[in-house]
Amino acid sequence: MSDPVAFAPHRKRVVRIVVIAVLALLALPYVLTILYAGGQPASTLMAWRWLSGSSVNRTWIDIEKISPALPRSVVAAEDAKFCSHHGIDWDSVRDVIDDMQDGEASRGGSTITQQVAKNLFLWPGRSFIRKALEAPLALWIDLVLSKQRILEIYLNIAEWGPDGQFGAMAGADYAFGRSAAQLSAKEAALMAAVLPNPRIRSAKTPGRGVRRLAATYVARARSAELRQCWRENPESYGGLRRILRADRPSIPVRLPL
Repeated sequence: MSDPVAFAPHRKRVVRIVVIAVLALLALPYVLTILYAGGQPASTLMAWRWLSGSSVNRTWIDIEKISPALPRSVVAAEDAKFCSHHGIDWDSVRDVIDDMQDGEASRGGSTITQQVAKNLFLWPGRSFIRKALEAPLALWIDLVLSKQRILEIYLNIAEWGPDGQFGAMAGADYAFGRSAAQLSAKEAALMAAVLPNPRIRSAKTPGRGVRRLAATYVARARSAELRQCWRENPESYGGLRRILRADRPSIPVRLPL
């Protein structure tokens, strides 16, 4: 008969190894975030699709080369307070909590930084566990990386098409047959409008709802609220001053509704 006492040290070693492994796994994203100050990181969804044999199409493009209309439209659509918050928009979080308490459908409160945390290190889908891991990661990413770098990563890992198109280059080529550097304000707004679900929504053949959203995002990108955000928080976005400044000349846009 086995002696339980003899197995006690072995069990302790196993528990210790498991605890260390879990802690190392939890710490890995925080270490990788520091390394992602440079390079061309891929998302977990891209990796999963590639491992499962699905198509993955992504060509990295530096943010300085992207048409300024795209980051302006994406920020207007996804995270209007991007330049002023520190990874989490607490006002949006409170709105989501209020919606849940009132039994209403959640409007979603994820910032671009939170989406970067999810896309780089976590998994899609909604769960309290993922949100619990995502929040401190977003705060860390905002602390370690510049706003320009966060937005650059987001624009290069976001899914932008139904057949494995990831990043602005692949999305622009699929939808309009051109580089992300050549996007007009209208095209950029259409790309921003499909971000919540690019496998269903289409910038290539936009429906009425997508066109209406795009028209809204064109207006938001020029709004006084965004201009004030850029002016009051220059230290928050550094190189985004050139890319996102509201006084940049632009071509008048009229989107059909």
